[in-house]
Amino acid sequence: MKKNLGGLDRFIRITLALVAGLLVYFEMVGDTLSIILLAVAAVFVITSLVGFCPLYGLVGLNSCSVKHD
Repeated sequence: MKKNLGGLDRFIRITLALVAGLLVYFEMVGDTLSIILLAVAAVFVITSLVGFCPLYGLVGLNSCSVKHD
C-alpha cells in the first residue's frame, strides 16, 4: 500500500473524527446519526494512522507530498 494522504489531510481527518466523537459524546445528535458519525470517524482515524485512503486510490487522488532526489 502506497501512502496517498498528506499531513494536512491526515490532520483534517483526525480533527473531524474528534468533532464527530464529541457530538456523539455530548448527545448533540440522534441515535442513527450517532452510529453513522462514529463509523465515519473510525474510518477517518484508521486511514489517517495508516496514511492510505482506498477511495483516494480508486479515483487517483494523492495529497501526499513526494520527495524528489
